Amino acid sequence: MAAHDRPARVLVVDDEPPIRAVVRGFLEKDGLEVSEAGDGPSAVEAARSIGPDVIVLDVMLPGFDGLEVLRRVRGFSDPMVVLLTARTEELDRIVGLRIGADDYVTKPFSAAELAARVGALLRRRRPATGPAAGVPDGLLVDATRHLVAVDGARVELTATEFAVLAALVRDPGVVLSRQQLLDAAWGDDWAGGERTLEVHVANLRRKLGDDSAQPRFVETVRGVGYRLRSPGQ
Repeated sequence: MAAHDRPARVLVVDDEPPIRAVVRGFLEKDGLEVSEAGDGPSAVEAARSIGPDVIVLDVMLPGFDGLEVLRRVRGFSDPMVVLLTARTEELDRIVGLRIGADDYVTKPFSAAELAARVGALLRRRRPATGPAAGVPDGLLVDATRHLVAVDGARVELTATEFAVLAALVRDPGVVLSRQQLLDAAWGDDWAGGERTLEVHVANLRRKLGDDSAQPRFVETVRGVGYRLRSPGQ
């Protein structure tokens, strides 16, 4: 999340300067601090030097593509990421979500809609504070330290994965519909869809060492949504 004493920083990565200029204009109208990059290598270097809160990242880039940018950035930083993809690039969108993107917008897109998506990510609800109570045995979730551990071993989650888990942790044992989970984790003005949520839940389970068929932590309630198993369930 952006620090309170400065505007949120957004890095816009696209190889077409006119697109970068239009997006930059909309984001700066919202009071955000915007930087630009036009290829894969410069995007990674900018992410390292600027420390953006959000990256707007085109998948098709010279040098190396946006998915490789995302992989490399996730190795040293945890900004929120919105992918820009062509309508035909469904596989790239799914892969991008699996490796840590938070949302995606398909081209051609409305710059106003993209700015709204970025704003929604930045306003996304954060968990309260302190270690969560009532969670399954072996799971520790500490919002104050942004810490998750399973059986004493720390688990590294992206900001979005942590937000999903934190939403479930607020009400252990209570079933949240997919829409309720989207609203709880991101706020009711977030424009993402259920498919995006499903990928993030799958990522979360994988990192927690959970099994969807015999869940220890996150349980699917078919036709309804998800819940965090409470102790003794």
